[in-house]
Amino acid sequence: MGIQKRQHDRQSDQGVLEDVLAQIRNLHPQHARKWFEELDALGVVSGAFGVRAQSDMHRDYLRRSCLDAFNEALRDVTGQLLAFRFLGPNDPWEASKPTIKKNTMGSRGLGESSLKEVKSSAIASEGSAAVAGSAPQELNAASSTHKDGQSIWADEAGLSADELKDATNRPTPIVHASSERSRLDTSGALPINPDYGFGDFVIGPNNRLAHAASVAVSENPGFAYNPLFIHGDVGLGKTHLLQAICLKITQENPDINLHYVSCDGFMTQFMSAVQSGKMAEFRHTFRDVDLLVIDDIHFLAKRDRTQEEFFHTFNALYQANKQIILSSDAPPEEIPDLEDRLVSRFMWGLVAKVDKPGFETRIEILKRKAEARGLTLPDPVVTEIAHYIDTNIRELEGAITKLQIFANVEKRDIDLDLARDALGEEFAAAVSAQGTGPTIDRIITEISGYYSVKRTEILGKRRQKSIALPRQVGMYLSRKYTRHSLEEVGAQFGGRDHTTVMHAVRTITKRSKDDEALHSDVLAIESRLRVGSGS
Repeated sequence: MGIQKRQHDRQSDQGVLEDVLAQIRNLHPQHARKWFEELDALGVVSGAFGVRAQSDMHRDYLRRSCLDAFNEALRDVTGQLLAFRFLGPNDPWEASKPTIKKNTMGSRGLGESSLKEVKSSAIASEGSAAVAGSAPQELNAASSTHKDGQSIWADEAGLSADELKDATNRPTPIVHASSERSRLDTSGALPINPDYGFGDFVIGPNNRLAHAASVAVSENPGFAYNPLFIHGDVGLGKTHLLQAICLKITQENPDINLHYVSCDGFMTQFMSAVQSGKMAEFRHTFRDVDLLVIDDIHFLAKRDRTQEEFFHTFNALYQANKQIILSSDAPPEEIPDLEDRLVSRFMWGLVAKVDKPGFETRIEILKRKAEARGLTLPDPVVTEIAHYIDTNIRELEGAITKLQIFANVEKRDIDLDLARDALGEEFAAAVSAQGTGPTIDRIITEISGYYSVKRTEILGKRRQKSIALPRQVGMYLSRKYTRHSLEEVGAQFGGRDHTTVMHAVRTITKRSKDDEALHSDVLAIESRLRVGSGS
């Protein structure tokens, strides 16, 4: 009987967590992640609802990024003033695990064992400062009642009216959000997002070198490329690579001494150490490590004293074969007001650039980001967003968030019409314009038919004149009649480089002015395209 009760309690706890996750997906879709399904509910102890995450990094991510959303959803689902306690795989949790039962009104209320604990702990800790907020709170569960006015959970626990009043009117020791946040690392280190592993990184021509170097460093820190310097514009995946290195190294060697911080964090801690006379502690933090990772190192510009300190920190780590990883918006030699001795040291290892993702890469990024949130986007929506947003990955993520929120608010399925409404007039106009003209696929089809050349030959590697000319005409017309970038056109024509497309456009533009036969061919194909598109 005891085993069956424990199983029932566990199912009830997990049911509460499932309801909370459903609430998160509906009201806070930007926080929703597919790996939330792997969270394990532990029950209620002292007003805290315990949840065990699959790793310490997943735990820290929940504490730092999702705590408020989870607590709000928990109180909505249970109707009780409870708060989450997130634990890692090895974090201790009280042996007694009172559970949450579903009451007859359809909402979830405290079970008998949990109520007795609330009652006893409330009496024992009257006036305790552990309550949420500074004033005593009534337990909201008391509002769930039968038609005769008696409390449901008071019935279940066999409490008298006086006992019920005593249990609900006295302060109840529950976890406050700030106490959960206080468990986070306070050393100034940046959080590592568990979504930023190598398996979640989309590899493309724009980032292949940086990705390969990052994998090599994660497999052999201190010896592969030291330092590793990754640079590129905002939102292109530099931080993802830095965190992927940290994730892999810590997974394979949990005891490694790693410090991951922003350049601003380094400067802030340095100035604080100077003012407080704690330079020994500062140097211990940054020099007695196995791996130092600093994001946005370009902020060292014009900081003479900070550059001096970082110079000595760099030397100490490098001479000890400790891995150094840096990221920046610009390559070392283009960072303004950076000392030459630092520029030269940054270039001792490997400098790798991350460029804007191409069309096919953006499509895969959108699919991966949506999948991580438990969302499936229709292919037409993915394709049009990838056409419309060609700047950086953060804007692609922002588009997914807008779609999720708009779909939840409007209670609609995600399709092109919803995407037009959610992403604004510019996107709608771009989609409409894209729909009125010929597609690259249509252009290739017409080229193939007009020149009697197989599609596979146009997209293949052969360079015979009979194939190269139709291919160049196809690229020229693709640039003229579609909104695709040079790299996108090249990708559609067999994965060719953007410089190949540029050469094709220049060649056909110049030759068609002097070659009447070629000019006539181009006009004939354009006429076919206009008929095919209804223009």
